[in-house]
Amino acid sequence: MSKFHLALASTPVDRRVLMKGAAAAGAMSLAMRVPGVAGAQEPLRIAFSVPGLNFPFFVHMVSLAEQHAADIGGIEFITLDGQEGGQPSSTKQTADLEAMVAQGIDGLVISPNDAAALAPAIQSVIDAGIPVVTVDRNVAADVLTLAHVGADNVEGGRVQGRYLIEILPDGGEIFELQGQPGASAAIDRNAGLTEVLDEQDAVEVIVSQPAAFARAEAVRVVEASLASNPEPDAIVCANDDMAFGAAEVALANGLDIPVIGFDALPEALIAIGEGRMAATIEQFPGQQATQAMDILLAFIDDGTEPEEHDLYLSPALITADNLGEAERAAEAGIEADAMEGATPEATPAG
Repeated sequence: MSKFHLALASTPVDRRVLMKGAAAAGAMSLAMRVPGVAGAQEPLRIAFSVPGLNFPFFVHMVSLAEQHAADIGGIEFITLDGQEGGQPSSTKQTADLEAMVAQGIDGLVISPNDAAALAPAIQSVIDAGIPVVTVDRNVAADVLTLAHVGADNVEGGRVQGRYLIEILPDGGEIFELQGQPGASAAIDRNAGLTEVLDEQDAVEVIVSQPAAFARAEAVRVVEASLASNPEPDAIVCANDDMAFGAAEVALANGLDIPVIGFDALPEALIAIGEGRMAATIEQFPGQQATQAMDILLAFIDDGTEPEEHDLYLSPALITADNLGEAERAAEAGIEADAMEGATPEATPAG
Protein backbone atom coordinates (compact mmCIF):
# COMPACT_ATOMS: atom_id res chain seq x y z
CA MET A 1 0.00 0.00 0.00
CA SER A 2 1.52 3.33 -0.98
CA LYS A 3 2.29 6.06 1.52
CA PHE A 4 0.68 9.47 1.21
CA HIS A 5 1.83 12.82 2.51
CA LEU A 6 -0.54 15.33 4.02
CA ALA A 7 1.32 18.15 2.29
CA LEU A 8 0.56 21.74 3.17
CA ALA A 9 -0.40 23.75 0.13
CA SER A 10 2.33 25.95 -1.28
CA THR A 11 0.33 29.02 -0.31
CA PRO A 12 0.93 29.55 3.46
CA VAL A 13 -1.85 29.03 5.98
CA ASP A 14 -2.33 30.13 9.58
CA ARG A 15 -1.97 26.72 11.19
CA ARG A 16 -3.52 27.77 14.51
CA VAL A 17 -6.70 28.87 12.70
CA LEU A 18 -6.50 25.75 10.52
CA MET A 19 -6.32 23.44 13.53
CA LYS A 20 -9.18 25.14 15.33
CA GLY A 21 -11.31 24.98 12.20
CA ALA A 22 -10.45 21.36 11.55
CA ALA A 23 -11.14 20.45 15.16
CA ALA A 24 -14.49 22.19 15.11
CA ALA A 25 -15.50 20.57 11.84
CA GLY A 26 -14.34 17.18 13.03
CA ALA A 27 -16.16 17.59 16.31
CA MET A 28 -19.45 18.49 14.61
CA SER A 29 -19.17 15.65 12.11
CA LEU A 30 -18.19 12.99 14.59
CA ALA A 31 -20.68 14.13 17.19
CA MET A 32 -23.42 13.47 14.66
CA ARG A 33 -22.02 10.12 13.51
CA VAL A 34 -20.21 8.29 16.29
CA PRO A 35 -22.33 6.07 18.55
CA GLY A 36 -21.95 7.17 22.15
CA VAL A 37 -20.46 10.53 21.21
CA ALA A 38 -23.37 12.92 20.97
CA GLY A 39 -25.88 11.78 23.52
CA ALA A 40 -25.71 8.05 24.09
CA GLN A 41 -25.36 7.09 27.74
CA GLU A 42 -22.16 5.11 27.50
CA PRO A 43 -19.11 7.14 26.42
CA LEU A 44 -16.50 5.67 24.14
CA ARG A 45 -13.36 4.67 26.02
CA ILE A 46 -10.36 5.81 23.97
CA ALA A 47 -6.82 5.23 25.26
CA PHE A 48 -3.92 7.41 24.09
CA SER A 49 -0.51 5.91 24.87
CA VAL A 50 2.83 7.72 24.54
CA PRO A 51 6.42 6.71 25.42
CA GLY A 52 6.63 9.25 28.22
CA LEU A 53 5.10 12.49 29.43
CA ASN A 54 8.59 13.56 30.47
CA PHE A 55 8.94 14.65 26.81
CA PRO A 56 7.35 18.09 26.17
CA PHE A 57 6.51 16.96 22.63
CA PHE A 58 4.21 14.21 23.93
CA VAL A 59 2.71 16.45 26.63
CA HIS A 60 1.59 18.81 23.86
CA MET A 61 0.33 15.98 21.65
CA VAL A 62 -1.73 14.37 24.43
CA SER A 63 -3.11 17.73 25.55
CA LEU A 64 -4.43 18.55 22.08
CA ALA A 65 -5.82 15.04 21.59
CA GLU A 66 -7.66 15.27 24.91
CA GLN A 67 -9.04 18.69 23.99
CA HIS A 68 -10.18 17.33 20.63
CA ALA A 69 -11.99 14.50 22.43
CA ALA A 70 -13.64 17.01 24.77
CA ASP A 71 -14.75 19.12 21.80
CA ILE A 72 -16.37 16.05 20.23
CA GLY A 73 -17.96 14.94 23.49
CA GLY A 74 -19.08 11.55 24.74
CA ILE A 75 -15.51 10.22 25.02
CA GLU A 76 -13.71 8.95 28.08
CA PHE A 77 -10.11 9.89 27.21
CA ILE A 78 -7.54 7.70 28.94
CA THR A 79 -3.94 8.93 28.97
CA LEU A 80 -1.27 6.23 29.25
CA ASP A 81 2.18 7.45 30.27
CA GLY A 82 4.78 4.91 29.15
CA GLN A 83 7.63 6.13 31.33
CA GLU A 84 8.93 4.27 34.34
CA GLY A 85 11.52 5.69 36.70
CA GLY A 86 11.71 8.83 34.61
CA GLN A 87 12.58 6.95 31.41
CA PRO A 88 10.47 5.61 28.52
CA SER A 89 9.81 1.93 29.08
CA SER A 90 8.57 -0.57 26.53
CA THR A 91 7.78 -2.89 29.44
CA LYS A 92 5.58 -0.26 31.10
CA GLN A 93 3.86 0.64 27.83
CA THR A 94 3.19 -3.06 27.17
CA ALA A 95 1.72 -3.49 30.66
CA ASP A 96 -0.52 -0.48 30.09
CA LEU A 97 -1.92 -2.05 26.91
CA GLU A 98 -2.52 -5.36 28.64
CA ALA A 99 -4.46 -3.52 31.36
CA MET A 100 -6.56 -1.68 28.77
CA VAL A 101 -7.52 -4.93 27.05
CA ALA A 102 -8.52 -6.40 30.40
CA GLN A 103 -10.55 -3.35 31.40
CA GLY A 104 -12.12 -2.88 27.97
CA ILE A 105 -11.60 0.06 25.62
CA ASP A 106 -13.17 0.98 22.30
CA GLY A 107 -10.02 2.17 20.56
CA LEU A 108 -6.32 2.93 20.98
CA VAL A 109 -4.03 5.65 19.64
CA ILE A 110 -0.39 4.88 20.41
CA SER A 111 3.08 6.21 19.77
CA PRO A 112 5.18 3.08 20.40
CA ASN A 113 8.34 3.51 22.43
CA ASP A 114 10.05 0.86 20.29
CA ALA A 115 8.73 -0.34 16.94
CA ALA A 116 9.69 -3.97 17.54
CA ALA A 117 9.31 -4.26 21.31
CA LEU A 118 5.71 -3.00 21.28
CA ALA A 119 4.66 -5.11 18.29
CA PRO A 120 3.39 -8.13 20.32
CA ALA A 121 1.38 -5.95 22.71
CA ILE A 122 -0.20 -3.92 19.90
CA GLN A 123 -1.02 -7.13 18.05
CA SER A 124 -2.73 -8.42 21.20
CA VAL A 125 -4.90 -5.29 21.30
CA ILE A 126 -5.87 -5.82 17.66
CA ASP A 127 -6.56 -9.52 18.32
CA ALA A 128 -8.96 -8.43 21.06
CA GLY A 129 -11.01 -6.63 18.40
CA ILE A 130 -9.84 -3.14 19.34
CA PRO A 131 -8.87 -0.79 16.48
CA VAL A 132 -5.42 0.79 16.76
CA VAL A 133 -3.95 3.88 15.10
CA THR A 134 -0.27 4.67 15.57
CA VAL A 135 0.82 8.31 15.74
CA ASP A 136 4.24 9.94 15.32
CA ARG A 137 6.13 6.65 15.83
CA ASN A 138 5.17 3.54 13.89
CA VAL A 139 5.15 -0.13 14.86
CA ALA A 140 6.74 -3.08 13.05
CA ALA A 141 5.32 -3.44 9.54
CA ASP A 142 3.81 -6.88 10.11
CA VAL A 143 1.38 -5.52 12.72
CA LEU A 144 -1.78 -4.62 10.81
CA THR A 145 -3.00 -1.45 12.49
CA LEU A 146 -5.92 0.59 11.18
CA ALA A 147 -3.65 3.50 10.20
CA HIS A 148 -0.50 5.43 10.95
CA VAL A 149 -0.43 9.23 11.17
CA GLY A 150 2.85 11.05 11.54
CA ALA A 151 5.37 13.44 10.17
CA ASP A 152 7.55 12.18 7.34
CA ASN A 153 10.59 11.69 9.55
CA VAL A 154 12.80 10.59 6.66
CA GLU A 155 12.03 13.85 4.90
CA GLY A 156 12.62 15.72 8.15
CA GLY A 157 16.12 14.24 8.29
CA ARG A 158 16.63 15.26 4.67
CA VAL A 159 15.60 18.82 5.51
CA GLN A 160 18.19 18.91 8.28
CA GLY A 161 20.84 17.64 5.86
CA ARG A 162 20.03 20.18 3.16
CA TYR A 163 20.13 22.98 5.72
CA LEU A 164 23.55 21.85 6.95
CA ILE A 165 24.91 21.93 3.40
CA GLU A 166 23.42 25.39 2.92
CA ILE A 167 24.91 26.93 6.08
CA LEU A 168 28.29 25.20 5.66
CA PRO A 169 29.11 26.14 2.04
CA ASP A 170 32.80 25.37 2.60
CA GLY A 171 32.00 22.04 4.22
CA GLY A 172 32.71 20.99 7.76
CA GLU A 173 32.72 18.26 10.37
CA ILE A 174 29.56 17.71 12.37
CA PHE A 175 28.23 15.78 15.35
CA GLU A 176 24.94 13.90 14.95
CA LEU A 177 22.91 13.02 18.03
CA GLN A 178 20.47 10.24 17.21
CA GLY A 179 17.40 9.47 19.28
CA GLN A 180 16.44 6.33 21.14
CA PRO A 181 17.62 3.12 19.45
CA GLY A 182 14.65 1.16 18.10
CA ALA A 183 12.31 4.17 17.90
CA SER A 184 11.01 4.55 14.35
CA ALA A 185 11.39 8.35 14.49
CA ALA A 186 15.08 8.03 15.38
CA ILE A 187 15.68 5.45 12.65
CA ASP A 188 13.90 7.48 9.96
CA ARG A 189 15.44 10.86 10.82
CA ASN A 190 18.92 9.34 10.72
CA ALA A 191 18.10 7.68 7.39
CA GLY A 192 17.01 10.96 5.80
CA LEU A 193 20.01 12.90 7.09
CA THR A 194 22.42 10.17 5.98
CA GLU A 195 20.84 9.99 2.53
CA VAL A 196 21.42 13.68 1.85
CA LEU A 197 24.92 13.87 3.32
CA ASP A 198 26.03 10.75 1.47
CA GLU A 199 25.35 12.55 -1.81
CA GLN A 200 28.22 14.98 -1.17
CA ASP A 201 31.57 14.95 0.61
CA ALA A 202 31.99 18.49 1.94
CA VAL A 203 29.96 18.04 5.13
CA GLU A 204 31.13 14.99 7.09
CA VAL A 205 29.62 13.36 10.17
CA ILE A 206 32.55 12.63 12.50
CA VAL A 207 30.46 11.63 15.54
CA SER A 208 27.11 9.85 15.35
CA GLN A 209 25.81 8.63 18.69
CA PRO A 210 22.40 7.91 20.25
CA ALA A 211 21.41 10.19 23.10
CA ALA A 212 17.98 8.76 23.94
CA PHE A 213 16.07 11.92 22.94
CA ALA A 214 17.19 13.28 26.35
CA ARG A 215 18.88 16.55 27.28
CA ALA A 216 21.09 15.11 30.03
CA GLU A 217 22.28 12.28 27.79
CA ALA A 218 23.02 14.78 25.02
CA VAL A 219 25.21 16.76 27.43
CA ARG A 220 27.14 13.61 28.28
CA VAL A 221 27.56 12.53 24.64
CA VAL A 222 28.69 15.96 23.41
CA GLU A 223 31.11 16.46 26.29
CA ALA A 224 32.66 13.06 25.62
CA SER A 225 32.84 13.71 21.88
CA LEU A 226 34.56 17.07 22.34
CA ALA A 227 37.41 15.34 24.16
CA SER A 228 38.63 13.83 20.89
CA ASN A 229 36.97 16.24 18.42
CA PRO A 230 37.13 19.68 20.06
CA GLU A 231 36.01 21.86 17.14
CA PRO A 232 32.93 20.56 15.32
CA ASP A 233 31.37 22.93 12.81
CA ALA A 234 27.76 22.08 13.72
CA ILE A 235 25.63 19.71 15.81
CA VAL A 236 22.45 18.18 14.43
CA CYS A 237 20.01 16.47 16.78
CA ALA A 238 17.00 14.18 16.29
CA ASN A 239 14.91 16.23 18.72
CA ASP A 240 14.94 19.57 20.50
CA ASP A 241 15.62 18.20 23.99
CA MET A 242 18.97 16.86 22.78
CA ALA A 243 19.62 20.14 20.98
CA PHE A 244 19.16 22.03 24.25
CA GLY A 245 21.82 19.86 25.88
CA ALA A 246 24.15 20.21 22.89
CA ALA A 247 23.75 24.00 22.85
CA GLU A 248 24.47 24.15 26.57
CA VAL A 249 27.75 22.27 26.13
CA ALA A 250 28.71 24.32 23.07
CA LEU A 251 28.23 27.54 24.99
CA ALA A 252 30.19 26.25 27.99
CA ASN A 253 33.10 25.39 25.68
CA GLY A 254 33.08 28.69 23.83
CA LEU A 255 31.86 27.14 20.57
CA ASP A 256 29.85 29.47 18.37
CA ILE A 257 28.38 26.82 16.07
CA PRO A 258 24.91 26.09 14.67
CA VAL A 259 22.82 23.59 16.63
CA ILE A 260 19.82 22.09 14.83
CA GLY A 261 16.93 20.36 16.57
CA PHE A 262 13.67 18.65 15.63
CA ASP A 263 10.14 19.19 17.09
CA ALA A 264 9.76 23.01 17.16
CA LEU A 265 9.12 23.12 20.90
CA PRO A 266 8.41 26.60 22.32
CA GLU A 267 11.77 26.55 24.13
CA ALA A 268 13.49 25.81 20.82
CA LEU A 269 11.69 28.71 19.12
CA ILE A 270 12.89 31.03 21.88
CA ALA A 271 16.43 29.65 21.61
CA ILE A 272 16.44 30.25 17.85
CA GLY A 273 15.18 33.80 18.34
CA GLU A 274 17.97 34.44 20.84
CA GLY A 275 20.63 32.85 18.62
CA ARG A 276 21.35 29.83 20.86
CA MET A 277 20.04 27.43 18.20
CA ALA A 278 20.06 27.76 14.44
CA ALA A 279 16.97 25.79 13.43
CA THR A 280 14.45 23.11 14.26
CA ILE A 281 12.01 20.96 12.28
CA GLU A 282 8.25 21.44 12.68
CA GLN A 283 6.23 18.22 12.47
CA PHE A 284 2.81 19.51 13.58
CA PRO A 285 2.05 17.16 16.52
CA GLY A 286 -1.35 18.72 17.14
CA GLN A 287 -2.50 17.90 13.63
CA GLN A 288 -1.05 14.40 13.95
CA ALA A 289 -3.05 13.79 17.13
CA THR A 290 -6.38 15.09 15.85
CA GLN A 291 -6.04 13.26 12.52
CA ALA A 292 -5.33 10.01 14.37
CA MET A 293 -8.35 10.49 16.64
CA ASP A 294 -10.66 11.27 13.72
CA ILE A 295 -9.57 8.18 11.77
CA LEU A 296 -10.11 5.97 14.82
CA LEU A 297 -13.53 7.43 15.62
CA ALA A 298 -14.73 7.17 12.02
CA PHE A 299 -13.88 3.47 12.03
CA ILE A 300 -15.63 2.92 15.36
CA ASP A 301 -18.66 4.75 13.93
CA ASP A 302 -19.36 2.73 10.81
CA GLY A 303 -16.26 0.78 9.87
CA THR A 304 -14.87 3.50 7.59
CA GLU A 305 -11.22 2.82 6.85
CA PRO A 306 -8.80 5.46 5.57
CA GLU A 307 -8.08 5.33 1.85
CA GLU A 308 -4.39 4.93 2.61
CA HIS A 309 -2.86 3.32 5.69
CA ASP A 310 -0.01 5.82 6.10
CA LEU A 311 -0.72 9.55 6.30
CA TYR A 312 2.25 11.89 6.68
CA LEU A 313 2.48 15.61 7.37
CA SER A 314 5.30 17.25 5.47
CA PRO A 315 7.85 18.66 7.95
CA ALA A 316 9.02 22.27 7.73
CA LEU A 317 12.32 23.96 8.52
CA ILE A 318 11.97 26.66 11.16
CA THR A 319 14.71 29.30 11.47
CA ALA A 320 14.87 32.84 12.79
CA ASP A 321 13.34 33.94 9.49
CA ASN A 322 10.01 32.11 9.92
CA LEU A 323 9.46 31.47 13.64
CA GLY A 324 5.84 32.55 13.32
CA GLU A 325 5.06 29.55 11.10
CA ALA A 326 5.61 27.09 13.96
CA GLU A 327 2.53 25.38 15.38
CA ARG A 328 3.42 26.52 18.91
CA ALA A 329 4.67 30.02 18.09
CA ALA A 330 2.12 31.68 20.36
CA GLU A 331 3.31 29.62 23.35
CA ALA A 332 6.79 31.03 22.78
CA GLY A 333 5.45 34.57 22.76
CA ILE A 334 5.94 34.83 19.01
CA GLU A 335 3.26 36.33 16.82
CA ALA A 336 2.10 33.75 14.31
CA ASP A 337 2.61 34.62 10.68
CA ALA A 338 -0.55 35.66 8.87
CA MET A 339 -0.76 32.87 6.33
CA GLU A 340 -3.28 32.12 3.65
CA GLY A 341 -4.21 28.85 2.08
CA ALA A 342 -6.20 25.68 2.46
CA THR A 343 -6.31 22.68 4.72
CA PRO A 344 -3.68 19.99 4.21
CA GLU A 345 -4.53 17.56 1.44
CA ALA A 346 -3.20 14.11 0.68
CA THR A 347 -0.74 13.87 -2.18
CA PRO A 348 1.21 10.78 -3.25
CA ALA A 349 4.58 10.33 -1.57
CA GLY A 350 7.52 11.00 -3.81
